Amino acid sequence: MHAWAPADRPRERLRGLGPGALSNRELLSILIGSGGPHRSALDIATAILARADGNLRRLASLPPAALAAEPGVGPATVARIQGALELGRRVSAGTSDLDKRIQGPRDVFLRMGPLLQDLKQEEFRALLLNTQHRVLRDVLVTKGILDASLIHPREVFRAAIVESAAGVILVHNHPSGDPSPSQEDRTVTRQLAEAGRAVGIPVLDHIIVGEGRFVSLSDELRVT
Repeated sequence: MHAWAPADRPRERLRGLGPGALSNRELLSILIGSGGPHRSALDIATAILARADGNLRRLASLPPAALAAEPGVGPATVARIQGALELGRRVSAGTSDLDKRIQGPRDVFLRMGPLLQDLKQEEFRALLLNTQHRVLRDVLVTKGILDASLIHPREVFRAAIVESAAGVILVHNHPSGDPSPSQEDRTVTRQLAEAGRAVGIPVLDHIIVGEGRFVSLSDELRVT
Protein backbone atom coordinates (compact mmCIF):
# COMPACT_ATOMS: atom_id res chain seq x y z
CA MET A 1 0.00 0.00 0.00
CA HIS A 2 2.99 2.27 0.58
CA ALA A 3 3.67 2.20 -3.19
CA TRP A 4 0.32 3.81 -3.90
CA ALA A 5 0.04 7.51 -4.58
CA PRO A 6 -0.89 9.27 -1.32
CA ALA A 7 -4.21 10.42 -2.76
CA ASP A 8 -5.20 6.77 -3.35
CA ARG A 9 -4.47 5.54 0.17
CA PRO A 10 -7.60 5.01 2.33
CA ARG A 11 -6.43 7.22 5.19
CA GLU A 12 -5.53 10.06 2.88
CA ARG A 13 -8.82 9.65 1.02
CA LEU A 14 -10.64 9.76 4.34
CA ARG A 15 -8.92 12.97 5.36
CA GLY A 16 -9.41 14.59 1.98
CA LEU A 17 -12.87 13.41 1.00
CA GLY A 18 -14.52 12.23 4.21
CA PRO A 19 -15.67 8.72 5.18
CA GLY A 20 -18.65 8.75 2.82
CA ALA A 21 -16.33 8.58 -0.19
CA LEU A 22 -14.69 5.34 0.92
CA SER A 23 -15.83 1.82 0.08
CA ASN A 24 -16.57 -0.76 2.78
CA ARG A 25 -13.26 -2.39 1.95
CA GLU A 26 -11.35 0.86 2.42
CA LEU A 27 -13.05 1.66 5.72
CA LEU A 28 -12.33 -1.84 7.01
CA SER A 29 -8.69 -1.57 5.94
CA ILE A 30 -8.33 1.54 8.11
CA LEU A 31 -9.47 -0.49 11.12
CA ILE A 32 -7.02 -3.24 10.22
CA GLY A 33 -4.18 -0.74 10.05
CA SER A 34 -1.14 -2.40 8.54
CA GLY A 35 -0.98 -5.62 6.58
CA GLY A 36 1.70 -8.29 6.55
CA PRO A 37 4.72 -8.99 4.38
CA HIS A 38 2.62 -10.59 1.65
CA ARG A 39 -0.77 -8.83 1.92
CA SER A 40 -1.83 -5.24 2.39
CA ALA A 41 -4.53 -4.11 4.80
CA LEU A 42 -6.83 -3.76 1.77
CA ASP A 43 -6.16 -7.39 0.81
CA ILE A 44 -7.03 -8.53 4.32
CA ALA A 45 -10.16 -6.35 4.33
CA THR A 46 -11.23 -7.94 1.04
CA ALA A 47 -10.78 -11.42 2.50
CA ILE A 48 -12.74 -10.57 5.66
CA LEU A 49 -15.62 -9.12 3.65
CA ALA A 50 -15.63 -12.27 1.50
CA ARG A 51 -16.27 -14.31 4.67
CA ALA A 52 -19.47 -12.29 5.06
CA ASP A 53 -20.35 -12.38 1.34
CA GLY A 54 -19.71 -8.64 1.23
CA ASN A 55 -22.66 -8.02 3.57
CA LEU A 56 -21.98 -5.71 6.53
CA ARG A 57 -24.85 -7.13 8.57
CA ARG A 58 -23.37 -10.61 8.15
CA LEU A 59 -19.97 -9.21 9.05
CA ALA A 60 -21.45 -7.78 12.24
CA SER A 61 -22.76 -11.22 13.22
CA LEU A 62 -19.50 -13.11 12.62
CA PRO A 63 -18.00 -14.53 15.83
CA PRO A 64 -14.54 -13.29 16.85
CA ALA A 65 -13.01 -16.66 15.92
CA ALA A 66 -14.12 -16.23 12.30
CA LEU A 67 -12.37 -12.87 12.09
CA ALA A 68 -9.26 -14.15 13.84
CA ALA A 69 -9.07 -17.10 11.42
CA GLU A 70 -8.04 -14.73 8.65
CA PRO A 71 -4.22 -14.59 8.37
CA GLY A 72 -2.89 -11.26 9.53
CA VAL A 73 -5.79 -10.56 11.89
CA GLY A 74 -4.82 -10.61 15.56
CA PRO A 75 -6.79 -10.01 18.77
CA ALA A 76 -6.27 -6.23 18.66
CA THR A 77 -7.62 -6.02 15.11
CA VAL A 78 -10.61 -8.20 16.00
CA ALA A 79 -11.34 -5.88 18.93
CA ARG A 80 -11.19 -2.78 16.71
CA ILE A 81 -13.52 -4.31 14.13
CA GLN A 82 -16.01 -5.49 16.75
CA GLY A 83 -15.92 -2.13 18.50
CA ALA A 84 -16.59 -0.25 15.27
CA LEU A 85 -19.47 -2.56 14.36
CA GLU A 86 -21.02 -2.15 17.80
CA LEU A 87 -20.82 1.62 17.46
CA GLY A 88 -22.61 1.24 14.13
CA ARG A 89 -25.37 -0.77 15.80
CA ARG A 90 -25.82 1.90 18.43
CA VAL A 91 -25.98 4.66 15.85
CA SER A 92 -28.60 2.62 13.96
CA ALA A 93 -30.59 2.32 17.16
CA GLY A 94 -31.09 6.09 16.97
CA THR A 95 -29.29 7.63 19.90
CA SER A 96 -31.30 10.83 19.43
CA ASP A 97 -34.48 8.83 20.13
CA LEU A 98 -33.28 7.14 23.31
CA ASP A 99 -35.02 9.65 25.58
CA LYS A 100 -38.36 9.36 23.81
CA ARG A 101 -41.35 7.82 25.53
CA ILE A 102 -42.12 4.20 24.75
CA GLN A 103 -45.68 4.36 23.45
CA GLY A 104 -46.03 0.91 21.95
CA PRO A 105 -44.29 -2.22 20.62
CA ARG A 106 -42.97 -0.47 17.52
CA ASP A 107 -41.08 2.06 19.64
CA VAL A 108 -39.39 -0.84 21.42
CA PHE A 109 -38.46 -2.47 18.12
CA LEU A 110 -37.07 0.76 16.67
CA ARG A 111 -34.88 1.11 19.74
CA MET A 112 -33.79 -2.50 20.24
CA GLY A 113 -34.07 -4.06 16.77
CA PRO A 114 -30.75 -2.70 15.45
CA LEU A 115 -28.99 -3.98 18.57
CA LEU A 116 -30.46 -7.48 18.56
CA GLN A 117 -31.64 -8.60 15.13
CA ASP A 118 -28.22 -9.63 13.77
CA LEU A 119 -26.98 -11.50 16.84
CA LYS A 120 -26.22 -15.21 16.49
CA GLN A 121 -27.37 -16.07 20.00
CA GLU A 122 -30.39 -15.05 22.01
CA GLU A 123 -30.14 -12.11 24.39
CA PHE A 124 -32.88 -11.51 26.92
CA ARG A 125 -33.15 -7.90 28.09
CA ALA A 126 -35.42 -5.84 30.30
CA LEU A 127 -36.16 -2.17 29.69
CA LEU A 128 -36.91 -0.41 32.96
CA LEU A 129 -39.35 2.48 32.53
CA ASN A 130 -40.24 5.50 34.64
CA THR A 131 -43.77 6.82 35.12
CA GLN A 132 -43.52 8.71 31.79
CA HIS A 133 -42.55 5.46 30.02
CA ARG A 134 -39.01 6.65 29.33
CA VAL A 135 -36.24 4.10 29.65
CA LEU A 136 -34.27 4.31 32.87
CA ARG A 137 -31.99 1.38 32.09
CA ASP A 138 -31.51 -1.51 29.68
CA VAL A 139 -30.70 -4.66 31.69
CA LEU A 140 -29.07 -7.69 30.07
CA VAL A 141 -30.67 -10.63 31.89
CA THR A 142 -29.14 -13.59 30.07
CA LYS A 143 -27.47 -14.77 26.87
CA GLY A 144 -28.00 -18.06 25.10
CA ILE A 145 -30.98 -20.31 24.47
CA LEU A 146 -34.06 -18.99 26.25
CA ASP A 147 -34.86 -21.30 29.16
CA ALA A 148 -37.51 -20.47 31.73
CA SER A 149 -35.39 -22.10 34.42
CA LEU A 150 -32.52 -19.67 33.70
CA ILE A 151 -34.56 -16.46 33.65
CA HIS A 152 -34.50 -15.42 37.29
CA PRO A 153 -37.10 -12.79 38.22
CA ARG A 154 -34.66 -11.37 40.77
CA GLU A 155 -32.27 -10.35 37.94
CA VAL A 156 -35.04 -8.26 36.40
CA PHE A 157 -36.85 -6.92 39.43
CA ARG A 158 -33.86 -6.31 41.70
CA ALA A 159 -32.63 -3.76 39.14
CA ALA A 160 -36.17 -2.44 38.68
CA ILE A 161 -36.52 -1.85 42.41
CA VAL A 162 -33.13 -0.12 42.65
CA GLU A 163 -34.07 2.19 39.75
CA SER A 164 -37.56 2.80 41.19
CA ALA A 165 -39.00 1.63 37.87
CA ALA A 166 -42.71 2.05 37.23
CA GLY A 167 -42.81 -0.79 34.70
CA VAL A 168 -40.75 -3.28 32.72
CA ILE A 169 -40.73 -4.29 29.06
CA LEU A 170 -39.08 -7.61 28.21
CA VAL A 171 -37.18 -7.93 24.93
CA HIS A 172 -35.34 -10.80 23.32
CA ASN A 173 -34.27 -11.84 19.83
CA HIS A 174 -34.67 -14.93 17.69
CA PRO A 175 -31.41 -15.52 15.77
CA SER A 176 -33.37 -17.42 13.12
CA GLY A 177 -34.94 -14.11 12.09
CA ASP A 178 -38.47 -15.45 12.71
CA PRO A 179 -40.02 -13.70 15.74
CA SER A 180 -42.88 -16.20 16.09
CA PRO A 181 -43.17 -16.99 19.83
CA SER A 182 -42.40 -20.44 21.17
CA GLN A 183 -44.13 -22.06 24.11
CA GLU A 184 -41.03 -21.27 26.17
CA ASP A 185 -41.38 -17.59 25.24
CA ARG A 186 -44.95 -17.61 26.49
CA THR A 187 -44.00 -19.42 29.69
CA VAL A 188 -41.23 -16.93 30.50
CA THR A 189 -43.61 -14.03 29.82
CA ARG A 190 -46.26 -15.35 32.19
CA GLN A 191 -43.72 -16.18 34.93
CA LEU A 192 -42.16 -12.73 34.87
CA ALA A 193 -45.56 -11.01 34.65
CA GLU A 194 -46.61 -12.89 37.80
CA ALA A 195 -43.38 -11.86 39.56
CA GLY A 196 -43.97 -8.26 38.52
CA ARG A 197 -47.45 -8.26 39.99
CA ALA A 198 -46.02 -9.65 43.24
CA VAL A 199 -43.53 -6.78 43.63
CA GLY A 200 -45.81 -4.08 42.22
CA ILE A 201 -43.81 -3.41 39.05
CA PRO A 202 -45.89 -4.53 36.07
CA VAL A 203 -44.48 -6.19 32.97
CA LEU A 204 -45.97 -4.02 30.23
CA ASP A 205 -44.99 -6.12 27.21
CA HIS A 206 -42.60 -8.73 25.86
CA ILE A 207 -41.21 -8.00 22.40
CA ILE A 208 -39.56 -10.71 20.30
CA VAL A 209 -37.17 -9.25 17.71
CA GLY A 210 -36.66 -10.96 14.35
CA GLU A 211 -35.08 -9.83 11.11
CA GLY A 212 -36.85 -6.58 10.27
CA ARG A 213 -39.97 -7.50 12.22
CA PHE A 214 -41.22 -8.21 15.72
CA VAL A 215 -43.99 -9.83 17.74
CA SER A 216 -45.62 -8.47 20.89
CA LEU A 217 -46.71 -10.94 23.60
CA SER A 218 -48.95 -8.43 25.34
CA ASP A 219 -51.86 -10.90 25.23
CA GLU A 220 -49.92 -13.19 27.58
CA LEU A 221 -49.94 -10.46 30.22
CA ARG A 222 -53.69 -10.36 30.68
CA VAL A 223 -54.85 -11.58 34.06
CA THR A 224 -57.62 -14.14 33.65
